Amino acid sequence: MFDDHSDVIRDIALEAGLVTPAQAEEIWESHANTGKSFSDSLVDAGLADRPTILQAIADHLHVQYYSAVPADPGEALVKLLKAPQAHKYVVLPVADEAGKLTLLAKDPFNSAVINELGFILQRDIELAVADPAQVEAAVTRVYGEATSSSMEDLLGEFSEVEGTPAVTDEDVTKQASQAPIIRFVDLVLQEGVKAKASDIHFEPFETEFRIRLRIDGSLYEMAPPPKNLASAVIARVKVLSSLNIAERRVPQDGRIKTTISGRQIDLRVSTLPTQFGESVVLRILDKTVVNLSLEALSMQDDIKEGIRAMVGRPNGIFIVTGPTGSGKTTTLYSALREVNTEDVKILTAEDPVEYEVEGIMQVPINHQVGLTFAAALRSFLRQDPDTIMVGEIRDLETAQIAVQASLTGHVVLSTLHTNDAPGAVTRLIDMGLEPFLISASLEGVLAQRLLRRICKTCRTPYEPDKDVVNMLDVDALEIANKKFYFGKGCPDCNRSGYKGRQGLFELMTINDQLRSLITQKAPTLVLKQKAIESGMRPLREDGLRCIFDGHTSIEEVLKYT
Repeated sequence: MFDDHSDVIRDIALEAGLVTPAQAEEIWESHANTGKSFSDSLVDAGLADRPTILQAIADHLHVQYYSAVPADPGEALVKLLKAPQAHKYVVLPVADEAGKLTLLAKDPFNSAVINELGFILQRDIELAVADPAQVEAAVTRVYGEATSSSMEDLLGEFSEVEGTPAVTDEDVTKQASQAPIIRFVDLVLQEGVKAKASDIHFEPFETEFRIRLRIDGSLYEMAPPPKNLASAVIARVKVLSSLNIAERRVPQDGRIKTTISGRQIDLRVSTLPTQFGESVVLRILDKTVVNLSLEALSMQDDIKEGIRAMVGRPNGIFIVTGPTGSGKTTTLYSALREVNTEDVKILTAEDPVEYEVEGIMQVPINHQVGLTFAAALRSFLRQDPDTIMVGEIRDLETAQIAVQASLTGHVVLSTLHTNDAPGAVTRLIDMGLEPFLISASLEGVLAQRLLRRICKTCRTPYEPDKDVVNMLDVDALEIANKKFYFGKGCPDCNRSGYKGRQGLFELMTINDQLRSLITQKAPTLVLKQKAIESGMRPLREDGLRCIFDGHTSIEEVLKYT
């Protein structure tokens, strides 16, 4: 129940006196470990029943709570909404009084429902609270099953769209506003969210127009529309993200906020001019897929405690390192959530802001007007913060201000692109930072990778080839009697054998011995050896743990470490 609002419901439960702070902490841990929503974990613990929680939510939002969903709202009310609108926002009209339309919503926290439907219907909208499962069932009962056209049906309809290649901006805009194009783009977005894809790629080539979804790090192709409609489809995406349709010569960045199956989804849009038209990539930012909590990240307890200790210190720099798409930002957000209390002022500079987190001041970087990481960081120091997050340390200026901030009593969190944790020190020295400054300010470095997780439905034990095992470079005794697994492939995982992702982590905590070596400009290998002696587990070792626990395959670990 309300999976993507667990943090808000925790605050509401505390505000309504349903739980004590200690109980809330315990329930939050259970929610993070099991993946169940905070409200469901609250019910499981016997601290509150569903009606009590729903009443508390209604009181908090200052709206009405319906303990039962009306069996038949009446023909006049039902006709106010079209079936596709009711299914898109998962809402049911229950009252129409004094010019205000009251809707029971599956997600009463989604203010976009009020804004978007209010604009479409030209009415004042008020949302009311009821059991989300009952609302969903009632919408299906009253408006029938959601008739989401299949991709094949829609592709058949493209014959209706004027097939001549669009020449002028007016032609493109006209094509982009035709119903089949609008429905096609909506369906692609729906499919992407449903498949829990991280990105959707629209790619024009000379003879075809490809659409691919990135799921768990790998790309899968969707049924493509005709090549001559590529410009119309891309124009529709640009309309949704408020970009300039007429400008096709330079890259553009935008955002789409839309509601899919009653949930508000945020998409980051990037266009790139190519030889055969504009390539567009949408990054899906779905809070229900990403749980911004350290407990939800698949890391060992000692690493979690190490991160908590670092972000909880009065000052110092904590760096997360790894390649693009390895989950660095998610880890930083999760670390910030640990210290995000009312007595701590947190500022972040991001390029761009990925997830909006309540209680944190987030600043989007804008290079066009000179708002770089360094400029934002310099301004931050005049805003009296306790904790600062800088999306990435890209240059010497940013690194110097980060060090200055940490030495003047601030905790600074940031990312770097290096292969392992000890490599971060060498990278900072290569940028031009003085070793003694790194030694004085750096508290720890976390290196991480994201591997694909073996699908639990089709996970099968097997005997790996000796040559493959030898590539792991481990002692034969260490792998004696150990089981190895792979995914056979099933409908659950799209026949890939993998479903979901698993993190690998390597935490280097800076102690006095390492500080001394950093000051002496010791090479990365020497730092790595000393860190391992001090208790750091290398990425490869963490990978072996994941293999033996049956979470991932040998091939995935070899590919990423």
